Amino acid sequence: MERELRLMKGNEAVAEAAIRAGADGYFGYPITPQSEIIEYLMEANPYETTGMVVLQAESEVAAINMVYGGAGCGKKVMTTSSSPGISLKQEGISYLAGAELPCLIVNVVRGGPGLGTIQPAQSDYFQAVKGGGHGDYHLIVLAPASVQEMADFVGLGFELAFKYRNPAMILSDGAIGQMMEKVWLSPQKERSREVPEWATTGKPENRKRNIITSLELDPDRQEAFNQKLVAKYNEIREKEVRLEEYQCEDAEYLLVAYGTSARVCQKAVQLAREEGIRAGLLRPITLFPFPSKRIRELSDRIKMALAVEMSAGQMVEDVMLAVNGKVPVYHYGRMGGIVPTPDEVVENLKERIIGG
Repeated sequence: MERELRLMKGNEAVAEAAIRAGADGYFGYPITPQSEIIEYLMEANPYETTGMVVLQAESEVAAINMVYGGAGCGKKVMTTSSSPGISLKQEGISYLAGAELPCLIVNVVRGGPGLGTIQPAQSDYFQAVKGGGHGDYHLIVLAPASVQEMADFVGLGFELAFKYRNPAMILSDGAIGQMMEKVWLSPQKERSREVPEWATTGKPENRKRNIITSLELDPDRQEAFNQKLVAKYNEIREKEVRLEEYQCEDAEYLLVAYGTSARVCQKAVQLAREEGIRAGLLRPITLFPFPSKRIRELSDRIKMALAVEMSAGQMVEDVMLAVNGKVPVYHYGRMGGIVPTPDEVVENLKERIIGG
């Protein structure tokens, strides 16, 4: 079958891509600005065509624990929410990471803290990348910058989650979730009948019991398990970095931005170059693992880096760590649901150049 071209919202693309990826189950709860995902799935009723279960749980806490149960059976399961809802899911996310269970989580970020606003933001970066729950853990975090990537990253997220037995997150925002663009949808996959060897689906006679838990009362064994996780995260850092560069070949000034901010910065690079400023853009596609190595390489030949975010400044800390003092690193951001404009980014860059 060939891919199908549709005009869709980013949220709708996630929902349709989940069906076509052969997902076994979705467990969620409505919250603006991602409610279209569960609404689309409810209306599509994929159980009749693919056998995919779609359930609105009684709460975000219930939803993430349903994901835990489905993932423990080796099923391809997912949940979606927006910032306050993801906060409520943090205990369950930590349990999933501690039990090494694959699943897909989508956060269509809105402004905060607290209930904040229903407008787009990127202020959940720390929560997603640094481990928003308790304990030493990481999610694999993908940052889409288009409706097409909202769809594509569903399949990729499941693939990476099962490859590393680790929860994966698509960290989007309200702008990309609500905007409409052309999107090429992959053909329908059949739901897999294969059962992972670690899954808790009943014990056959030819193997030992499978026990899935995140509890270990022996501190030596707990430390050994944590060291195992660290080794896995280091392998992910080595093998799964994804990024995109735009006019970085001769850049003197590097913009670093993801998601909606990266779309803004691509235009900002064009405007800056029209004024004779050799700017370039590095767009992290994976936020964990972060493209530190490539930013470090570029810092050998640039004069300055500017992290552009829809937040008070979170990713900028990882840019600073990557540069390690070689060149100045600054931050420009808007908050409260305001998306910066390309002209604002260029003006801030020019101020930094003059001030530097």
